[in-house]
Amino acid sequence: MAKLTNSFATFDAVGDKEDVDDQIYRTSPEETPFISAIGRSKTMSTNPEWQTDALEQPTNNKVVQGNEPTPNALTPTVMLSNRTQISEKTYAVTETQEVVGKYGRASEVAYQDAKKMIELKRDIEFAALQNSTAIVAAAATAPQARGVLGFIYENTSFGTGGADPDPATNTAQTDGTQRAFTEALLNEAATKAWDNGAKANLSLYIPSAQRAVFSGFDVNSTKFTLTKDATLNATIDVYRGDFGIYKVVNSRYQRQREVFGIDTSTWKQRVLRPMKAIDLAKTGDNRKRMVNTEWTLQCTAPLGNFAVRDLTTA
Repeated sequence: MAKLTNSFATFDAVGDKEDVDDQIYRTSPEETPFISAIGRSKTMSTNPEWQTDALEQPTNNKVVQGNEPTPNALTPTVMLSNRTQISEKTYAVTETQEVVGKYGRASEVAYQDAKKMIELKRDIEFAALQNSTAIVAAAATAPQARGVLGFIYENTSFGTGGADPDPATNTAQTDGTQRAFTEALLNEAATKAWDNGAKANLSLYIPSAQRAVFSGFDVNSTKFTLTKDATLNATIDVYRGDFGIYKVVNSRYQRQREVFGIDTSTWKQRVLRPMKAIDLAKTGDNRKRMVNTEWTLQCTAPLGNFAVRDLTTA
């Protein structure tokens, strides 16, 4: 039927109320499973250092009666270090925007501060999972923290032409020829880690390109979903391997060509300056803000972790 003649409709009216949901919904993922799972402590230096040591391999230790021993040579500890990295977000809001009525937030500044802190945390997660070396600060050089890949050596499986990193000399790993992810490659790295003293139960950090392949490793595995750990906010399964039960974490921000076996108890985020929001110098009718932090990554036992590297991503 046709519209009644002279009936007043919404598309003719002026002054009808808006209906805007008084909430803002963020569609981007916010989880940071690695940074959220590891320890956190302070540092008082831009170059924190720590020592690692290892026991001698066990032997069939026997001596004759009345033995006059010759002292064995001692192996010195290994000094490791990293550099703090400054991460920041900046923005500006006009004074008018701060005071007008708004849907979803009372204060634009407070809302943006909280948003930028979440973004910073994701940036730290990304940086921590990359193949990066420690970089010393200079006048025109931003300092950089060494990432996970720069610490994991020996307990690795990599392609032709690849090479391990050396955290003691701050040498990055060399990428090799990529190959398909297989359960045999996972077992290769896990076996090396076990032989070098790693714990039985680690966390497997798996990027999206390898997740479907990993889900096919079902011959000797049992998988089930854990829902009790809400702090990680990520899909977590369990994989039963040759050397224990591994918690599986979908990891968004690591490179697609690697899978990590992580003992989270051996890692810490060291913080020189906690995350903080401050006003910048006022130069006009606006609020300029900066949210920043200074942090680094510490691995107290590199041989407690492993990496399967140089995996095909297509």
